[in-house]
Amino acid sequence: MNLVSVRVITDDVARLVEFYERVTGVRATWSTEDFAELTTPSGTLAIGGTRTVPLFAPGSAHPADNRSVIIEFLVDDVDAVHRNLTGFVAEFVKEPTTMPWGNRALLFRDPDGNLVNLFTPVTPAAVEKFAGLPR
Repeated sequence: MNLVSVRVITDDVARLVEFYERVTGVRATWSTEDFAELTTPSGTLAIGGTRTVPLFAPGSAHPADNRSVIIEFLVDDVDAVHRNLTGFVAEFVKEPTTMPWGNRALLFRDPDGNLVNLFTPVTPAAVEKFAGLPR
């Protein structure tokens, strides 16, 4: 088994895609006006519109209704990214902070309220853990 992507359902695909393109620096690939993907070397963030939900199971997903998942991206310098996103991100939940597990992390909400964590490994153990992943 291989995790391929995480999909976010939204009422406004274009707005959320534009947000994540700015945050990640990755250009989205659009399949339809209701579905786009931001693909990185290690995974894909898929963004689907509410009109795609009935294709799976009607009523199975609701936009802007997440309070349990954090979308995470590995970045080269979380402090630099924070400076770049200040004024663009509406709600920073936690300013850059070094966490007990060795990552310096920045937590904020996307326009639908989903939590996003950008992090940079800073301790030797964390640096080693993520050494093979592209940023």
